[in-house]
Amino acid sequence: MSRAASQSIQIRKPAIKTEKGLVASQNRIASEIGADALRKGGNAIDAAIATSFALGVVEPWMSGIGGGGYMIIRRAGDDGAQVVDFGMRTPAELKIDDYPVIGGKASDLFPWPVVEGDTNVFGAKAVAIPGQVAGMAKAHEAFGSLPWADLVAPAVIEAEEGLMVDWYAQLILAGAAKGLAKFPASRAAYLDEDGFPKASAWTALDQTRCDQSTLATTLAAIASQGPSAFYRGAIAQSIVDDLQSAGGRHTLEDLSGYQAKIVTASEFEYKGHRVFGTPEMTAGPTLERVLQMLKDWSPSGSKTTDQDFAIFDRVIREANQERFETMGDLEHELAPSCTTHFNVVDDQGTIVSVTQTLLSIFGSRMTLPKSGVLMNNGIMWFDPELGKPNSIGPNKRCLANMCPTLLERSDGTRFGLGAAGGRKIMPAVAQLTSYLLDFGMDADSAIHEPRIDVSLTDTTIADNALQAGVRNGLRRKLPSLSEAPRTVYPYNFACPSIVERSGPCNAGATEIMAYWADTVSADD
Repeated sequence: MSRAASQSIQIRKPAIKTEKGLVASQNRIASEIGADALRKGGNAIDAAIATSFALGVVEPWMSGIGGGGYMIIRRAGDDGAQVVDFGMRTPAELKIDDYPVIGGKASDLFPWPVVEGDTNVFGAKAVAIPGQVAGMAKAHEAFGSLPWADLVAPAVIEAEEGLMVDWYAQLILAGAAKGLAKFPASRAAYLDEDGFPKASAWTALDQTRCDQSTLATTLAAIASQGPSAFYRGAIAQSIVDDLQSAGGRHTLEDLSGYQAKIVTASEFEYKGHRVFGTPEMTAGPTLERVLQMLKDWSPSGSKTTDQDFAIFDRVIREANQERFETMGDLEHELAPSCTTHFNVVDDQGTIVSVTQTLLSIFGSRMTLPKSGVLMNNGIMWFDPELGKPNSIGPNKRCLANMCPTLLERSDGTRFGLGAAGGRKIMPAVAQLTSYLLDFGMDADSAIHEPRIDVSLTDTTIADNALQAGVRNGLRRKLPSLSEAPRTVYPYNFACPSIVERSGPCNAGATEIMAYWADTVSADD
C-alpha cells in the first residue's frame, strides 16, 4: 500500500484586518520588525526596508544582502506605481569558458544542460553582483522617512543573537547540508563539528543558534556608514578578495558600478481593473501576456471549475513558452527556490510589494569568511548553452522569475501580492489575480483557495484539496495531471502573500502552510 500524507487535515490561517498598517511576510519576526517601523511613524517603504534586511537574517536560506530583487510601490494618492529594480547581474569579466556544458539535465531549479563541476550553481563562479543593499537605499532615498540606521538596526540585533534552529530551520539545514559543507564559513555557521546540521534539543530551554556575528558586524557598518559601505571600501574589498580567492571573476568595479534604479511600473487594463507590474527582466511581462489571453474569458460561476483551470493551464503554458524563447538581456550579448516575498500597506493606503532572493536554497551555498555574507547563485538564471536570448555572458542582467504585483479592482479595492517559488511564482500570481479580479474574492478567500501549478514542462500539479469533480474533469482535459497536497515542506505550489486595502481598512494574508509566515499589524 502506498504511503501518503493525510487527506483529511484542514488548516486555515485567517487574514489579519486593521485600520492601521500591516506587514505580511514569510517570517513572523521580520513582519514584527516591519510593523514596528510603522508604529514608530514610518511609512510602508520604511517598513519594507526594515523587513527586507530582517528577512536576510531570520531566513538566510531565502534572501539577504548577498542577493537581489524587485520592489513595486504605489503611494497613497498616486495614480501610477513605481518599481525599484535591484536585480542581479553578471560580473563584467565573466569568462564563458568557466561554464563548459557536458550534457544531461541539471538537477537544481532549471532544466539547463549540466555544467562541468556545477560552477553555475555552487561557489564563487555562480555568484552574480548583488543588489539588495542598493535597492533598499534607492527606495529609502526616494520614499523613506525614518533614518536609514534605524531601519537596518533590528537586523543587526537579530544577527548578533544568531539564527535559532527550530524544527523548520533544522529541516532546511538538513536538506542543504551537503552543499554547505563545501564552504568553510558556511560549514562553521550552519553545521556542527561533525558536519551534521545544527539541531536544538527537545526542550525549549536548550536552543541551538547559528553564529551570524560576522554578518552582524557587516550589517552594523551598513547601518552606521550608509549603504555605500557595501559597494566601496573595506567591505567591498573583502567581498572581492573572498570571491577571487575562490575562483570568482568579480572586481571592485563590479560592486562600485552597480546601480539600482527606479522605473515606472508597467500598467495595463484587465476587464475594467488595473494591474501594475514589473517590466523587463522579470515575470511581469509574462503575467501581462497571460491576462491578455484571458480577456475574452469569463468564469461560469463563483468557484473555479475544471474548465477554468484548463484555460489557466493553456494560457500560462503559452505565455511561458514565449518567455523562454524570447526573453533575456540582449543589450550586453557578446530559475527548490530560496526566494521570499512580502507585502506592506500603511494606514494611508500606500502599498509595497517586494520579492527578493538568493535564487537557490542558500544561494551559492558560499558564505564569505570576512563579511559573513551568504552569496547568491544568480549565474544559474542563465542558459549555459550559447546563442539563446538568455545565454550566459558578461555584464548581463539576470532574467528572474520574480513577479511582485499591485492590483486595483474596478470597485476601488487595491491589492499587493506576489509569491516565492521559482518558476511556480508567475502561475500562482496569475491565478490569484484572477481570484481577486474575476471572482471578486478578498485576500482571505484567495489565499485559501486551491490552485494548480503549471511550472513543469510535461505535467500539471493539482492541489488535492480541489473538489473531486474538478480534479476528475482536469484529468480528462489535460495530457498529464498529478495531484499533490499543500504541505509545510516541500512546497508543491508557490508560497504567496496578499495585502488588501478597502476604504480605510487593511487586510493581510500569508500562505496557510508556511509555518513561520504571518501578518503583523501596527496595532498589535
